[in-house]
Amino acid sequence: MSSYNLESVIEMAGGDQDFVKIVVQTFIEEIPPDLKSMNEAVAENNPAVAYQYAHKMKPNLQMFGLELMPEIKIIEAWAKSGKSKEEVGEAAQTITTKVLTAEQELKNDFDL
Repeated sequence: MSSYNLESVIEMAGGDQDFVKIVVQTFIEEIPPDLKSMNEAVAENNPAVAYQYAHKMKPNLQMFGLELMPEIKIIEAWAKSGKSKEEVGEAAQTITTKVLTAEQELKNDFDL
């Protein structure tokens, strides 16, 4: 069983496999650098920048069925409240692990 779910992508593409592949390629090109930037912002205790990247990735994470909204919300809440970042590191790690796993699976599944 893969860590991602393409149901929303396929629905959006109307069954067009070429379009699905383009969406997958875009995910692989754009999400890992955003993820890296979010993690750097967390490490540097910069909640505003962490929020920007977490928020930017949210639609793609949802579209690929990665079920990371609780973790994204932790990072967003940290930026809004300015509270301690105890949970933030753990949330960022969970997001990172899931995204990198999905990225590798997508590369394998789509021969990218």
